[in-house]
Amino acid sequence: MLTPEMIQNNWNKFLNNIDMYISGERGKQLKDFYLKYEERFVMMPASHKSQYHNCFPGGYVDHVNRVVDAALQLDHVWRGFGMIDTYTTEELVFSAINHDLGKFGDEQNESYIEQTDQWRRDKLNETYMFNDRLEYMTVPDRGLHLLYSLGITPTKNEMLVIKLHDGLYDETNKAYLVNFAPETKPRTSIIYVLHQADLLAARVEFEREWLPKLLGEKKVEEKPKKDNFSLNKNNSNVKAKAMKKLANPALADLMKNL
Repeated sequence: MLTPEMIQNNWNKFLNNIDMYISGERGKQLKDFYLKYEERFVMMPASHKSQYHNCFPGGYVDHVNRVVDAALQLDHVWRGFGMIDTYTTEELVFSAINHDLGKFGDEQNESYIEQTDQWRRDKLNETYMFNDRLEYMTVPDRGLHLLYSLGITPTKNEMLVIKLHDGLYDETNKAYLVNFAPETKPRTSIIYVLHQADLLAARVEFEREWLPKLLGEKKVEEKPKKDNFSLNKNNSNVKAKAMKKLANPALADLMKNL
């Protein structure tokens, strides 16, 4: 569980990455879209089961920020090993920010909604369930469809990396990634850099949540920060002070009931 302060800081960082790396009109369009659905994005989980990564309010933005950070660092690693320059930093960050955009759902319907079946909550650890009002699409396909419908056109590199970011965990990616003839191999390494960043982020999120439990150790906590607070405290003064730190009053109302 993230505190309201952590959720707000993550959202500020998310928007700052758009300002810093996505240029021109599409940067403005992208930020306007995320701000339009701010309340949904801020509270979205990254997955629907607690066994998966970041299955909690605010988990989506937390994951995306971690992927952006990992991608930028891995980019330096690949370049240090002699990778040929076939993509821009903007393309890498744009892809990282939007790689899981399909988990948003559509403009009318959220993708993940609260699980109403108590048995599935208790036995299968499903905190959320898929919204059956949504027409089925894979996460990459829905994300790309959203971008195109907003008039935000990805470059070829961005389209490929968003489509293929799950690597060989997605069987449909074999046509692009399992090939031996040089002329059929991907002609940019951005696909591999982003996949590794996503894998790294999800693995770290798993380790922080599950390794201490599996090894019988205390759960790894975020490093304590000044004026930190917990939503689990019953002290109303502490809660009130925490909510005042949120820039958006509507978000404060949403998080009061976490």
